Amino acid sequence: MCSADTLSVLRSDSYVDLSQYRDQHFRGTRYDQERLLRKSCTLYVGNLSFYTTEEQIHELFGKSGDIKKVIMGLDKVKKTPCGFCFVEYYARGDAENAMRYINGTRLDDRIIRTDWDAGFKEGRQYGRGRSGGQNHTKHLLPERREEDWI
Repeated sequence: MCSADTLSVLRSDSYVDLSQYRDQHFRGTRYDQERLLRKSCTLYVGNLSFYTTEEQIHELFGKSGDIKKVIMGLDKVKKTPCGFCFVEYYARGDAENAMRYINGTRLDDRIIRTDWDAGFKEGRQYGRGRSGGQNHTKHLLPERREEDWI
């Protein structure tokens, strides 16, 4: 007979599971954030080239389902792309497929990373770095592995 622990491991889908990362700027409790993440249809996509276009994101992520919208991350000062975006799907299953099959793939010669997002809110498209771009300080994302930083 299988134990309950063995069954839970067999049912686990590590590509779709929540990561340890939590948005430090989320307004609400950790419980609220995790509840939203578990039902979210929105993905954060990081490590994009500054030259990656919205059309390229649509083309790649559209392979896993119908996209509601793509929000490109922008430098808050220059209003130019700064290496991340949000992809919102109509259905959770389509977002799960993107997590399974697109996370870790190459786009514009960069290995892209996807993670669940609790839902896009206006203003989050701007980089949080001091100069207005993306913040790449390792200590802000301690759960990321060294090899994730390219």
